[in-house]
Amino acid sequence: MNADKIIIHEVGPRDGLQVEKTVVPLEEKIRWIDGLIKSGVDIIQLGSFVNPEKVPQMADTDKLFAHFSSADHKPNKVILSGLVLNEKGLERGMACGVDMFCMGVSASETHSRKNTGMSPAEALGRIIPMAQSAMASGNRVQVSVQSAFGCGFEGPVAKETVLKIVKEYLSAGITNISLADTAGHAHPIQVEDLYHAIRELEPKVELTCHFHNTYGLGLANCYAALKAGVTSFESAFGGLGGCPFTKLPAGNVSTEDLVHSFQRMGFRKDIRLSILLDVARQVAAFFNRELPGFILKSGSIVDFKTNERKEAI
Repeated sequence: MNADKIIIHEVGPRDGLQVEKTVVPLEEKIRWIDGLIKSGVDIIQLGSFVNPEKVPQMADTDKLFAHFSSADHKPNKVILSGLVLNEKGLERGMACGVDMFCMGVSASETHSRKNTGMSPAEALGRIIPMAQSAMASGNRVQVSVQSAFGCGFEGPVAKETVLKIVKEYLSAGITNISLADTAGHAHPIQVEDLYHAIRELEPKVELTCHFHNTYGLGLANCYAALKAGVTSFESAFGGLGGCPFTKLPAGNVSTEDLVHSFQRMGFRKDIRLSILLDVARQVAAFFNRELPGFILKSGSIVDFKTNERKEAI
């Protein structure tokens, strides 16, 4: 268990918002991201470089990166990540200051075609050269296997199918690998088993997890991943999110819930949970509805006096 190396990757501005029908103004997104930066999370995914006609919520991704990459607004200790699906997206990201590129291949034929218009094999043949190009330019790269634990359209996904994609990544020299539970089908025993299998392929691999809370097992799966050696955890403010190209879009693990659970166990006490909760409240107020996150409703039982310093955004 690498609890002393836990990394929180906030994907709310991208995965949290991409299925929302009400488009969030640029200024509001900047306000929320400023709060996330102050909270002390490690990585923030500002958006995805996709076709704005298909995902209107991401139409301002280039402007967000331009803003937070400028000398006046560039965060000192926070990595800014962006999702790319193809070469054009990579070019856009290169032009506007992405620190870390996230890109991936679905283990599900149906999900892959709905999401990218390509088969998994076709997508892999494009993603690996893209990743190598970004790495050669000095950028960080994280590759993923989407629908790694099951597919809403096809049902179970074979462990060997996932490992075959992982082996291709490793053979190409890419060792920062994420497994994404796009349909929310994962359960803790499956999570531990799959991550252990990857660790056996390459002991030095950097492992990330991305769980959706479709069936209520998100936090349990995060803990299973932690036990299996995962160091980076992707989550979204308020528990928002979901892939618009899966059968049953459902929210991510809530960042506040995840951080609260880690702090209850004595980990990542440096992250300011009160600021994360403030951001989630702003998001809830904007959409005028209750968000899925639990701590936002119940309140924290972390000792704020000893574990964090309260700050207003």
